[in-house]
Amino acid sequence: MSSTTLRKLIVPAIVVGVVLVIVAIVYFVTPEHSLPSFFPGHTSASSAEADHHHTKHGIAAIVVALACFAFAWFQTGPKAKSA
Repeated sequence: MSSTTLRKLIVPAIVVGVVLVIVAIVYFVTPEHSLPSFFPGHTSASSAEADHHHTKHGIAAIVVALACFAFAWFQTGPKAKSA
């Protein structure tokens, strides 16, 4: 891919990173029976582990968000000079 193609991905990478940070916060503060039904790990309130928090899902979302932010950061650097 050319550098101009990758530069076009800066804004989407930042947006995805922000969304993943929000998803991670939801995983950290919401018990699994209160998660939105489209989130992995959602269970019914009558489940034995209904008050369990999905910390690992939150950590995974934070790691991927940081990868998106790092990608966007490295793409904002100076353009490579052609030889």
